[in-house]
Amino acid sequence: MKITIIGGSQGTGAHLATLAHQAGHEVTTVSRSGVTPAGTRVVVGNACDASIVTEAIAGADAVVVTVGGAKGVRNHRAAVTQAVVAAMAKTATRRIVVQSSLGAGDSAKQLPAFLRPVMKVLLAKPLADHNAQETTVTSSGLDWTFVRPTGLTNKPATGSWKALEVTSKERLGGSIPRADLAACLLEILEDDSTIGKAMGVSA
Repeated sequence: MKITIIGGSQGTGAHLATLAHQAGHEVTTVSRSGVTPAGTRVVVGNACDASIVTEAIAGADAVVVTVGGAKGVRNHRAAVTQAVVAAMAKTATRRIVVQSSLGAGDSAKQLPAFLRPVMKVLLAKPLADHNAQETTVTSSGLDWTFVRPTGLTNKPATGSWKALEVTSKERLGGSIPRADLAACLLEILEDDSTIGKAMGVSA
């Protein structure tokens, strides 16, 4: 599979790029710095620039968006996602997986009860950004999946995680290693049964 990762130079995206490459996929990342994991192709530029993103997505089978916020930029995730959706329309690429956050949409109920008020107050701006990001994708007509992790850590991968739809009565934990989230993203990317679903994920 040809995969383009928007936000693949660091964090979860870099872990995903490495795992996908090791699994035999052809990986392209978009990076302002030009940094990319070994064995992957990089398109250098601003991920808010639709022309840069179009170059990176051309010929891809799927796109994964793992960008975070940017200092001094309001709703950076949503702006990047708008550029991605525009580029996908030009290139006729349909499959998109977006790393959002637990608490976005109607997923707050999946959090442990003690974390809900904390998330609502401390993460109000990032969650508003994620909500705008998700709205852009759901209105695009693309084959989407949202992956909403709990708190992210840099701990070593455990090789296991819990991925639940919002309709599940189970609750998720408080965190997940980025390396495990990347493995979950790759698994979901390869599973067409997750299209149109939002998955909460934790360790």
